[in-house]
Amino acid sequence: MTNNHRRILVVDDEPQITRVLRTTLSAQGYDIRVANDGEMALELMKNWTPHVVVTDLAMPNLDGINLCRRIRSVSQVPIIVLSVRGQDRSKVEALDAGADDYVTKPFSMNELLARIRAQLRRTPPAEEQPSTITAGDFSIDLEARSVKVAGREVHLTPKEFDLLFYLAKRAGKVVTHRTLLAAVWGANSTEQPEYLRVFVGQLRKKIELDPSAPKYLLTEPWVGYRFEPGS
Repeated sequence: MTNNHRRILVVDDEPQITRVLRTTLSAQGYDIRVANDGEMALELMKNWTPHVVVTDLAMPNLDGINLCRRIRSVSQVPIIVLSVRGQDRSKVEALDAGADDYVTKPFSMNELLARIRAQLRRTPPAEEQPSTITAGDFSIDLEARSVKVAGREVHLTPKEFDLLFYLAKRAGKVVTHRTLLAAVWGANSTEQPEYLRVFVGQLRKKIELDPSAPKYLLTEPWVGYRFEPGS
């Protein structure tokens, strides 16, 4: 599918931002619609289905966090949030509310375009739970609970496997500390980030060639982790 079949909804109340995004994304061949706030975005989506939503966080009427929640209740469309520096708490809230990625203002247009392309390459599964994941250097079998990295078998503990499998299902997407803790250790563990630090460290020692410079399990400072399966 070429870019001129790809639809991107831009949601931001700053005219200069929407003007630049409309011009640049249109020049790349994308079909662009613009909304000035979350309510307008939801109205547009009733009759027009985007392939990616790019939304600001601070907006009147319906902000970006609540827009993420509303979209996630009806759709799995990839959502990229635009945040300003120092807006870490809101960024994390948006990711917990269903956003897939974020770009910090002021941002490089090349970076945003790369993030959009990355989301477009990943089509979320309908409602099925994959039993195997084969991506990049990784082959992960849920039923056998086996993992191979670049053809090398890696032996993981049950929790290490659960953590890797959860991240691998969301390859390329930022997953917050809170979301990971709830998914792997249960809702009562969301305030115990030391679990995560320990297990991520253990996992890196087993899957990374150089755990001190990881290329698969990447840290998003103050936010969470991103899994990149390699080439």
